[in-house]
Amino acid sequence: MSAQIYLIISIAVYILAMILIGIIFSKGNDDTGDFYLGGRGLSPVVTAMSAEASDMSSWLLMGIPGLAYISGIADPFWTCLGLAAGTYLNWLLVSKRLRRYTEKIGAITVPEFFSKRYGDKKNILTAVSAIIIVIFFIPYTASGFAACGKLFNTLFGVNYLVAMIASAIIIALYCTLGGFKAVSTTDLIQGICMSVSLVIVICFGIVQAGGIGAVIENAKALPGFFSLSSSYDQATGTSNPYGPLTVVSTMAWGLGYFGMPHILVRFMAINDPEKLKISRRVATVWVVFAMGIAIVIGVIGLALSNAGIIPYLEGSGNTERVIIYISDFLSSFGILPAIIAGIILAGMLAATMSTADSQLLAAASAISSDLLQDFGKKKFSDDTAVKIAKITVLVISTIAVVIAYNPDSSVFSIVSFAWAGFGATFGPVMLLALFWKRSNRQGAVAGMIAGAVMVFVWKYVISSLGGAFAIYELLPAFIIALIVNVIVSLATPAPGKEVTEIFE
Repeated sequence: MSAQIYLIISIAVYILAMILIGIIFSKGNDDTGDFYLGGRGLSPVVTAMSAEASDMSSWLLMGIPGLAYISGIADPFWTCLGLAAGTYLNWLLVSKRLRRYTEKIGAITVPEFFSKRYGDKKNILTAVSAIIIVIFFIPYTASGFAACGKLFNTLFGVNYLVAMIASAIIIALYCTLGGFKAVSTTDLIQGICMSVSLVIVICFGIVQAGGIGAVIENAKALPGFFSLSSSYDQATGTSNPYGPLTVVSTMAWGLGYFGMPHILVRFMAINDPEKLKISRRVATVWVVFAMGIAIVIGVIGLALSNAGIIPYLEGSGNTERVIIYISDFLSSFGILPAIIAGIILAGMLAATMSTADSQLLAAASAISSDLLQDFGKKKFSDDTAVKIAKITVLVISTIAVVIAYNPDSSVFSIVSFAWAGFGATFGPVMLLALFWKRSNRQGAVAGMIAGAVMVFVWKYVISSLGGAFAIYELLPAFIIALIVNVIVSLATPAPGKEVTEIFE
């Protein structure tokens, strides 16, 4: 009983700190530029950690370990390798160009950038982009709320629905209070918490499992578990081949980075674009470190289960709780271990909250700024616009809570689909907007719609055919969206002189 008290105290201190940050930064949001972009005043380290902490959602501490636990190292390894490459290339190719371009044309959101980049006076691009953001961000945010619900339900036996709703309220609270500055600052703290949590769990888990040798031997005993060319099937206890097509499909996760609004907006917010090189190095090193350890935690968790130290977990929804059970076991060793376990669980909350808050802010800007003001031609004062944004955050949070109602839903599966949606719709458009002068508004609109439609079609229709068609929907949707964008751009009039001059 005392261990749970210390766990609760540690988590409570963390939550109060996040709310306090929101209150501190609530005085610095005089206009929408401050609320959505922090006045373009982020330091390079905060920019890097904010981008990656908002990216590494609950799937870092729950999804990746759960995937490794249930299927072995092949699937998470190739996924993480693609993500690491995508992280580096996104910072290398996109960050500086996007930062300079958005400042030049006065854009503070991704949809607004697309619209002004192509001289879209009717704001069709803004409307399409905003709708896509809402479609894919609401379930993405719901996955974060679900992760929080699972955390408290597993640890304390709190009703899943009550825990999930309470978590949603806290995230929405500091997001509406402090806006982008609060979100970015909490992201930095959350990134540190996540790092500390990963290191503690891996060290403790190895010791309790009997050493690294015992962990490796346990993994090797399962067919396909410890191989990069095959995967383990928990249901049948057999291995499945992991061929070249599957590897390419899995690594395609990296393409998603080019289209993530909550990551791209960090590039736009740094105080000096020349310092983005520092951000790139910090971000890449942290991502490789965090994802590598997350995979190992899944392998260690299975060894602990087989040793009877933590329960044996079955099904993707349950295996994602492995780090929660390890932390709970740690808390049974006394006061200090209980406090440390509390820090780990705070890190889990960090992983979830750092993404959910960024997604809420991006979705709010899509509705209040892009749809209502730009496309709807409704002009509000800065004070009114910020109030509308805050109300939008609350509305979106409510919808996400409804979607997260089912406690058996898989965090990794939800994130996977939303990631594909953004990668295929915004990724090709972003790359062409920054690097191809001939691309135009018609091509951008056609490419976005083609990408969004193909994600749904491939996921729910084509992939069911099996075989070569059973690949991650991001890869074919990204390619098709890119091709459609290029073909339509070439088949329609070239951009006007003003748009071309700004590009040059």
